[in-house]
Amino acid sequence: MATYLTPDGAKALAAELKSLLEVERPRVVSEVTEAAAHGDRSENAEYKYGKKRLREIDHRIRAVTKRLDSAVIVAPDPDRREDVVYFGATVFVTDENGVDAQYHLVGPDEADPSIGKISFQSPIGCSLMKKAVGDVVVVKRPAGELELEITAVEY
Repeated sequence: MATYLTPDGAKALAAELKSLLEVERPRVVSEVTEAAAHGDRSENAEYKYGKKRLREIDHRIRAVTKRLDSAVIVAPDPDRREDVVYFGATVFVTDENGVDAQYHLVGPDEADPSIGKISFQSPIGCSLMKKAVGDVVVVKRPAGELELEITAVEY
């Protein structure tokens, strides 16, 4: 299955992979080697923790590599309408209570709701996709329906 990424998201994943391979993994390998030199490994907490951390790093390396290998990097289309919401857009909305918010529509691997990056596959993301400035969308969520009016779109 394809992983959709913005160009910035692809760069961030590539930077994470590089850091894991060139910095984090060599550092932990060195720590494990040093801990192993201290003798009995069965009671060596530093050795056990280091081996566990090495497995976690290797797992993350495989996961990031797999995501990057299957990635579809979605660059902004220069011919798109600037007032319509597509992947990679920053969407400004006002809810039914007059509260303003903004959402940057990204792939699931880039999503971080705490900073306004939401997956285009999330309930809000799906509701906003292909809508235009001035449209009112209804978001179906577990807490009930929410009406959002799209006030602006930026790329």
